[in-house]
Amino acid sequence: MSISMYSASVPVFRALLEHLDHFLDKGLADAEARKYDPIVLAQSRLAPDMLPLARQVLIACDAAKLCAARLAGMEAPTFDDTETTLPELKARIRKTLDFLATVAPDQIDGTEDKDITFPVGREGTRTMKGEAYLKHWATANVYFHVTTAYAILRHNGVKLGKVDFLLGNQAPV
Repeated sequence: MSISMYSASVPVFRALLEHLDHFLDKGLADAEARKYDPIVLAQSRLAPDMLPLARQVLIACDAAKLCAARLAGMEAPTFDDTETTLPELKARIRKTLDFLATVAPDQIDGTEDKDITFPVGREGTRTMKGEAYLKHWATANVYFHVTTAYAILRHNGVKLGKVDFLLGNQAPV
């Protein structure tokens, strides 16, 4: 039996964003334990030319919500991108999870051959079939930004491990 477009998208995105929320919880706990301002984490980056943690979180949220909306043929909510603190970023994740909870399987299943046109940087737009968009663009994008957020936190000494990435708040303490 094959998996559906819905099961390959929304539940995967929800899990990744819930794990990202868990990473931020651990970042807040680390800042409190080591007595530093958690804004340091939100502004941190791995290299001078990369986006900071805050932008990684915003992009991960946007990639997930936009993929679900595009596949479902619905309008994605617009967020202001003004979040700069870990609590604000956690709220952004929550808003994205709330939106994803409104997307039903029958809105996405069967969209494998649907043309999805989306903006791509300075190039303009790109069009892909729904299945290719989900598998080779959107999912990769969400994983990239969640993984980068994880790496930024780890780089700053937040005690995260592979089990946190895989299990989120279900990870053993």
